[in-house]
Amino acid sequence: MRVLFAGSPDIAVPSLMAVSEMELGGKGIVLAGILTNPDSRRGRHGVEEPTDVSAAAAALDIIRGKSGLPPIVQLKPEKLDERAREETAALSPDLLVSFACCRFFGPRFLALFPCGGINIHPSLLPKCRGASPIPAVILAGEEETGICIQRLAPQMDSGDILMADVFKLSGRETTLSLGETVGRRAALLLVELLTDFTARAEAAMPQQGEASYCREIKKDAGLLDWEKSAEQLDAQIRAFTPWPLSFTRFGKDLLFILEAQPLPSGGMPDGAQRAAPGTVLGTDDNFGIMIQTGNGILAISRLQMQAKKAMNWKAFCNGCRDFIGRKLGGGQ
Repeated sequence: MRVLFAGSPDIAVPSLMAVSEMELGGKGIVLAGILTNPDSRRGRHGVEEPTDVSAAAAALDIIRGKSGLPPIVQLKPEKLDERAREETAALSPDLLVSFACCRFFGPRFLALFPCGGINIHPSLLPKCRGASPIPAVILAGEEETGICIQRLAPQMDSGDILMADVFKLSGRETTLSLGETVGRRAALLLVELLTDFTARAEAAMPQQGEASYCREIKKDAGLLDWEKSAEQLDAQIRAFTPWPLSFTRFGKDLLFILEAQPLPSGGMPDGAQRAAPGTVLGTDDNFGIMIQTGNGILAISRLQMQAKKAMNWKAFCNGCRDFIGRKLGGGQ
């Protein structure tokens, strides 16, 4: 079976590598090519760089070449127009495998694949359909999550489920760490599916339960509202790591909160209940800088002033002697 792999970010790289390894291992799978976003300008100097999937495919070409396999064909269309369909058809693909591709695959494009298309989605569908399922799971305080491989359907993330993987959460995951976990587990799940694709496809089941949706996260979503509880703020900080990061105002400057946790009950300093939300109460040797919230205290262990280096809480306080007693988010 010839597979066209569609994806762009780092989370999809382990699945791309798994498909290539199946071809190298003679498992009846051929990586016909990849479909990824065009190269884009990144970083401070605006250097044009390929997507993570594109860069991984180029690295895989070295391994494949030693085994006598051809380089991976890379398609990077701006849109899935007639030319993109012609380039795709030339690869004679049987199955489309999509993971974090951020493309809408219309009926004319999907008609190019005799076995149809499947999508790897990092949530327990129908929960968290949409563009940001991993942050959404963290924000919701879910105790478990998972990965679903679904058939591509006209309505977003509504396709029948071919396979699913469910696992527990520790409650301390960030979007970065959970994304790494999902990437590894998704690759294993995809190999299991492709190994017995026909039987798995015939046994696909409709999604069960009420659907929930998550939107694309905007850059300004990271603003911290100190009226919220310590638990809610902690979830936001973890959900928005590594992007867009959570921030507050310290005077006229932006202050990014990189690592924090709710202060355990019993660790509250004297007078904390009388402080306004956002007030810097003091420090604790075990937990860091203590900030009053609308309910409870948030202990910050790592933070960063805008355009400065990230610091642990002790180094930050050493360099900002008047931090204790200040009110974050506005005011002094």
